[in-house]
Amino acid sequence: MPLFYQHIINSTTKLGIWHITEDKKFFLQKVFVQKNITHPHKRLQHLAGRYLLKYLFPDFPHEEIFIADTRKPYLPNEQYHFSISHCGNYAAALVSSTHRVGIDIELPSEKVQRIAHKFVNESEWQYLSMDDRPQSIENCQPSTDDRQLLTVLWSAKEALFKWYGLGEVDFSEDMQLHHFIQKQNDSLILPFVFKKDLMTELNIHSKIFDEIVLSWIAAEK
Repeated sequence: MPLFYQHIINSTTKLGIWHITEDKKFFLQKVFVQKNITHPHKRLQHLAGRYLLKYLFPDFPHEEIFIADTRKPYLPNEQYHFSISHCGNYAAALVSSTHRVGIDIELPSEKVQRIAHKFVNESEWQYLSMDDRPQSIENCQPSTDDRQLLTVLWSAKEALFKWYGLGEVDFSEDMQLHHFIQKQNDSLILPFVFKKDLMTELNIHSKIFDEIVLSWIAAEK
């Protein structure tokens, strides 16, 4: 059973990452494909994500999932709030009965450096590169060309976008890192100001693994 990572945030909120090594038959014992997905690997990712929902909360009614116009999956009665993400051979899910949630996992790649100008605004650069601070991922202040930390920022904004759930968000202007990234045990905390609708201060949690970057948020809206 390749449960890659699990984090029990509190009694009502749980997170998990699945390393996909099984074929579709394994997942189809518990869940089913709700939409027409023809690509074999995307189908596996889809199944693994829904499998995780029931793994985290066995009474999760995955057969009742709807997809909003914004492409956000949801339960009509909001028995659970949930978010799913996939990349490569991994699927992640975050589920809560009490909080709105958003989760994202990413594989660090050159692409994140190429598109950085689309999601990093001018004021945020100061929190990613400071000449008078140690340029080390361990101190959370590497140079701006550090692919891993840019991936953390991109992943955090993706998680925040999913938490919001209503689409039409400017990743550069509506989501802004407003202080230095903090290290807490083996995780990072990214303090954001979210400027869509009402201005809100929110913390995104991130964790760096050997192959992937994880970001998540569980907060009231």
